[in-house]
Amino acid sequence: MAFWNRTKPIDTATQFEEHHQLKKTLSWPHLIALGVGAIVGTGIYTLTGLAAGLAGPGMIWSFVICGVLCAAAALCYAEMATMVPAAGSAYTFSYTALGELLAWIVGWALVLEYAVGASAVAVGWSNHAQEFVTWAHQSGWIGFDLPKNLTHGMDLKGMITGKAVFDPSQALLNVPAAFIVLVVTGLLALGTRESATVNFILVLVKLAALVMFVVIALPHFNAVNLHPAAPFGWGATQHADGKNYGVLGAAGLVFFAFYGFDAVSTAAEETKNPKRDMTLGIVGSMILCTAIYVAVAACALGAMYYTGWANNGAPLVVVLKFLNQPEAAQWLTAAVMVAIPTVILVLLYGQSRIFFAMARDGLLPQAVARVNPKTKTPVLMTLIVGSVVALVAGLFKLDDIAEMANAGTLLAFIGVALSVIVLRLRQPNRERIFKTPLWWLVAPFCVLGCAYLFGVGLTHDTKVLCLGWGVIGLVIYFLYGMHKSNLARAGA
Repeated sequence: MAFWNRTKPIDTATQFEEHHQLKKTLSWPHLIALGVGAIVGTGIYTLTGLAAGLAGPGMIWSFVICGVLCAAAALCYAEMATMVPAAGSAYTFSYTALGELLAWIVGWALVLEYAVGASAVAVGWSNHAQEFVTWAHQSGWIGFDLPKNLTHGMDLKGMITGKAVFDPSQALLNVPAAFIVLVVTGLLALGTRESATVNFILVLVKLAALVMFVVIALPHFNAVNLHPAAPFGWGATQHADGKNYGVLGAAGLVFFAFYGFDAVSTAAEETKNPKRDMTLGIVGSMILCTAIYVAVAACALGAMYYTGWANNGAPLVVVLKFLNQPEAAQWLTAAVMVAIPTVILVLLYGQSRIFFAMARDGLLPQAVARVNPKTKTPVLMTLIVGSVVALVAGLFKLDDIAEMANAGTLLAFIGVALSVIVLRLRQPNRERIFKTPLWWLVAPFCVLGCAYLFGVGLTHDTKVLCLGWGVIGLVIYFLYGMHKSNLARAGA
């Protein structure tokens, strides 16, 4: 069979040898916490400031646009995850519907979503860690402050494109970002059930911090601060600094704040009752987080004019200080430091399971797909992914990482929506525990919406780097995966 026609039968997609099987330990509360743990994080705590600098009060509409688009994607994910309850998320779904080559492309794009996304979250955590250490130093609690060049990664994207120069006195390595990734990697290697329980507790801490912010900021809401509604326009206009300004331009950035619900689908194989719990986990976490985002963004914009906190790495902390709530600001900072690592945990979890699935299918060396006999988790794959993510987090800037992660996510969403369309047409009578409502409208809307946001919302440099990443992936596939995959060897 030609490589472009190889597809994995759905009926055998969950059948594996014992040393390649994951342990079923999760239920729907863990899955909702997994989704919320991934979604609520750097996007609302950190990227809100960057988005305000691009769209002003129009940032609220940026969140709404991304929320609607991700809702369509979430419905497609729920249908596919209940049909194919196996590790691998969009990669595995694409393998059963679109074929091996497109599955590889989607899986390679997921590296940008999960691994690069985890790096972005780590940088966001580092921003709050710097804020906390500076406050503790000024308060006399500790006798040191963090040097700037060890808390900021280099502008590698700017250096590659010739828009920045290397200055080791200003930016060299983001040590706190790399450190937190390594800590979370160690926790994840201990086991899925243990890390999911820790995640559940920390998600409650994270949500409590956002509730505190809304309770404090809402009484100070002033509608005057929301005008003009779109000072940089409603579209996406690239300025000399290489950034896309406007509501759609900000949407291309804050899209990062919404994905995470798809990480729930990577846990399908470790879920006790995937046919029920997958739907609750994916759709439930998406609805809950969309409501939270709009409420927090509206309160921040209404309490303080956006120019006062735009482009700040800890925008909600700045707003609380402006409202003369320094203690609440420090509590928020502490909560973020404790709870944002849950996002890193979920994204590292998702990436390790995707690589695990690709290796189990033979597209990557199968030796790294073995599960530890004691923890029943892919420990070696987890450690490899964590080390690479720590390196990226230490070297790159936040906005550059976030946009690259968005590019990979948009491509993955397109792959899942296309999988729904293809299987609906090819196998219309197959049992579907969850059916995407109005699939003929929702799935094409997801494809076209993601493609449009990719083309309009992302910067030119990001699209060029994404293309380069895709070329690297294709080279690896044609040199290794095309000949070594299980389907290729079965055909031979």
